Amino acid sequence: MRNYYSKVLLATVLVPAMTYASEDEHGHEDHHQEKKIEKIQVTASRLGRIVNEPATRIELINGEEVQEKALMRPGNISMLVAETGGVRVQNTSPALGSANIRLQGLYGRYTQLLSDGLPLYGGQTASIGLLQIPPTDLANVEIIKGAASSLYGGSALGGVINLISRTPHDEFEGEVLLNATSKNGQDVTTYIAAPVNDDISMSVTGGLHSQKEQDLDDDGWLDVAEYTRATVRPRLYWQNDSGANLYLTVGAMTETRNGGTKDEAVMPDGDPYKQQQDTTRLDTGFIFDQPITELINLNVRGSAMQQSHDHVYGVVTDSDQHDSALIESSLSGYSDAFAWLVGVAYQSEGFESDNFSAFNYTYQTPGLFTQLDYEASEALSMSLSARNDWHNEYGTQFSPRVSVLYSPNNLTVRGSFGQGFFAPTPFIEDIEDAGLSRLEPLENIEEETATTASVDISYAYGEIETSVTLFASDIDNVTELETIDNSAIENGKTVRIVNAPGQSEIRGAELLLRYRWDDIKFTASYLYLDASKQDASSQGREPIALTPAHSAGMVIMWEEHGSHLLGFEAYYTGTQALENNPYRDTSDAYWHLGLLGQITFDNISYFVNAENLLNVRQTKDESIVLTEQAASGRWTTDIWSRNDGFTVNAGVRIKF
Repeated sequence: MRNYYSKVLLATVLVPAMTYASEDEHGHEDHHQEKKIEKIQVTASRLGRIVNEPATRIELINGEEVQEKALMRPGNISMLVAETGGVRVQNTSPALGSANIRLQGLYGRYTQLLSDGLPLYGGQTASIGLLQIPPTDLANVEIIKGAASSLYGGSALGGVINLISRTPHDEFEGEVLLNATSKNGQDVTTYIAAPVNDDISMSVTGGLHSQKEQDLDDDGWLDVAEYTRATVRPRLYWQNDSGANLYLTVGAMTETRNGGTKDEAVMPDGDPYKQQQDTTRLDTGFIFDQPITELINLNVRGSAMQQSHDHVYGVVTDSDQHDSALIESSLSGYSDAFAWLVGVAYQSEGFESDNFSAFNYTYQTPGLFTQLDYEASEALSMSLSARNDWHNEYGTQFSPRVSVLYSPNNLTVRGSFGQGFFAPTPFIEDIEDAGLSRLEPLENIEEETATTASVDISYAYGEIETSVTLFASDIDNVTELETIDNSAIENGKTVRIVNAPGQSEIRGAELLLRYRWDDIKFTASYLYLDASKQDASSQGREPIALTPAHSAGMVIMWEEHGSHLLGFEAYYTGTQALENNPYRDTSDAYWHLGLLGQITFDNISYFVNAENLLNVRQTKDESIVLTEQAASGRWTTDIWSRNDGFTVNAGVRIKF
């Protein structure tokens, strides 16, 4: 089947593990393609062509790595993104296990999670959502770090993670993966794809996932939440002879998740504290592409998502609904040296609570955006993008981004500068875990804004690839939780969300080394972060909590396709400043070690994966349960380490 999506999938197979590339959302080819056919088109950048290197840096987790991580954690994508340089998956709820994604130290709520370029999981992806997305049908993952509001609006202040789905080949294909863990977890995932006729192909992905509760230190508090989840996602791809193509998808997910105290266990106040979240999510999206002339293309895309929750926080219950929608249209054009795009978009985001209606909101944001890519020479190119949004609550917001590339021979030098905004909501990390019952309604909150910049230098020689990145971010009006003076409490509210004084400042560096020798791949990475915020009491600076200054990773993988795979990984997390923790002010450093093995016979693969070989667990040092309930309603400290201990999972993957 001759379409854009098939070309992307084919290119994925040809690209080395570390590739930065640009995309053509519309499937156009130009004079560069014949010379550089082994470069992948990606879609996280809004505009681009198949060129040697794009001005906008887009990091790629390729299909080979996706398949490896799917063996380690078939139920969700947390493992897939967590082991990428500069990316940290931060646990936000010790009770339910939910987590968000922090890019280069920026707050997790600033990361926009996309599926095939569409916000199918909402504008502000709920932390629990990361644990509800299986990697079964992913072809690759694209990551843009730093302010990307010029490309995707206010939800992408900290960057973008774009999950690219597998696309059907010309023949029927499918697979089933069965997995079980030593912690009594089970996963069954399926993927089926086939052409319907010359113009249409389809795929369907489904999964069933379950986990039994685990109290690893026998203190009555569940260290691993219990859950059952079911997901299904069909996709349709259509193209006609004129080059027009259409992509449609629908997704459904239902989950019940339980944490908190075990049956008959109580907290230090003598009462049990159950925490539960039942979730139902429905979403749909489309992308339509139509060539107008040989040089001009029309693109129309849209999505809608509705997510319903039933919450239990001890004796407090609530039901709520999150809604989001996007409709967007753009025109793009190409010439020998220029590529341009202009478009209009309308985004909406809403929340409605049955019991806490004071927090209901509806954000409506029409916007105009544009992008211009210019290739000055074989070695020099640049990309300029800008977006103007008219937010119904936070007014006019202008978000620019500029990227420059200089690439002589094997050396690549990039510079990037961007600005953006984020529309605050009640759902910062502490409130997601404790609910809204003790929170004052939001008043006089300003939008959060950030300026980000980076310079990275990459060098490739033979089978060796190296890169170093220097980056900086300044964030204003960060929203944070503040305890209300007890003497002023009359309505039962004990905390409020305020804009933090001064700036949060993040400075850092990333180092990456990749080497391939025959069937052996070696990857090493290091991340340094200096993240601080203004101390409201002393007017000095203090470190941002849960942000390790030093972290590093190493992976060695020996793989012969169709035969065997053997891998070892080691990840180091340095000390972190802690807040609201009565037991300590600074965490310990720790190592995470893992082993993965797979052997394949024809179409059947058997795999075994051992995680956390050193059995690192935060509750070995002290309890995560507080001595008294926090003002927000939380009963636990933050998770700065791991909470699951040594775990083995094993299973079989059958392809047909």
